[in-house]
Amino acid sequence: MDRRSFIRKAGVTGVGAAAAAATLAAPAIAQSNPKVTWRLASSFPKSLDTIYGGAEVFSKMLSEATDGNFQIQVFAAGELVPGLQAADATTAGTVEACHTVAYYYWGKDPTWALGAAVPFSLNARGMNAWHYHGGGIDLFNEFLATQGLFGLPGGNTGVQMGGWFRKEINTVADLSGLKMRIGGFAGKVVQKLGVVPQQIAGGDIYPALEKGTIDAAEWVGPYDDEKLGFYKVAPYYYYPGWWEGGPTVHLMFNKAKYDELSPTYKSLLRTCAQAADANMLQKYDYVNPPAVKRLVAGGAKLRPFSQEIMAACFEKANEVYAEMETSNAPFKKIWESIKGFRKEHYLWAQVAEYNYDTFMMVQQRNGKL
Repeated sequence: MDRRSFIRKAGVTGVGAAAAAATLAAPAIAQSNPKVTWRLASSFPKSLDTIYGGAEVFSKMLSEATDGNFQIQVFAAGELVPGLQAADATTAGTVEACHTVAYYYWGKDPTWALGAAVPFSLNARGMNAWHYHGGGIDLFNEFLATQGLFGLPGGNTGVQMGGWFRKEINTVADLSGLKMRIGGFAGKVVQKLGVVPQQIAGGDIYPALEKGTIDAAEWVGPYDDEKLGFYKVAPYYYYPGWWEGGPTVHLMFNKAKYDELSPTYKSLLRTCAQAADANMLQKYDYVNPPAVKRLVAGGAKLRPFSQEIMAACFEKANEVYAEMETSNAPFKKIWESIKGFRKEHYLWAQVAEYNYDTFMMVQQRNGKL
């Protein structure tokens, strides 16, 4: 073979190889999965970038993982439907997905609340352990299937604050007649102690506090609460939010639409949801410390709930659970699973974690960190 013939044949081969390589380099997902475009209704306003942002993080990851083939457009509360109707809109098929907190819908069935947070349940790490390794995701989806939904954890705020009060609350008697915006299942518990619970969306809390329509309100924690300005009209900032030790924020999908997805898309949906779930808690842990310092500097008065109040609330919560377990089989099934793990979780938590954290907190208070 002469030199020119060799070069000419090698050139043809090279072009063909390059074309073949280009074909092979095209993402397998792009070749095997169709384009999907969904809409997602958030229960949160855009101003709350951490909790609202969880859906955007999820959507972005899913788009990147599918080379843009699976797009989910996120709409803030009120843009398509009111924030507290996001799950209902998803069930109805008005939208394909939502980003919400399941306890918003506890009035339809208390079982809703168990997927998110109920009083004196698990902290964030405990909830995640239960969801991902204790069968929690599957148990909750047994219930959600009856609502035409499929759900995955899509965020967690960590233990929340106890809320903003217009006056000091020192004893159980101080709770009597108190009108308080308090989300979900906790309202049923504090009602037993004389509180008048109010279910109010985030954007409506400040004017209600300012006008005196309500006496107190809980929302999330320092970073989000600062944005909503509650400290200007209700200066007493109580902790902890015993009704939300580790509230899971859910991504919920219309079940029929979810079932239509390919196995690849279902797998990616789960992966991106779990990544968004972890990301939200990590961000809150980073942004809350400077936020609470700014709030105190701005006039917020930090107060712990008294042990009298905590103990009374714990007792009333157990009364409510006993009532629910006798009348609601789905509630009982999930709550028994959570209770069983809760006992083990707090046994282990008081060994290494508690002692390490306590020692480090002492060092912080002594100015050694």
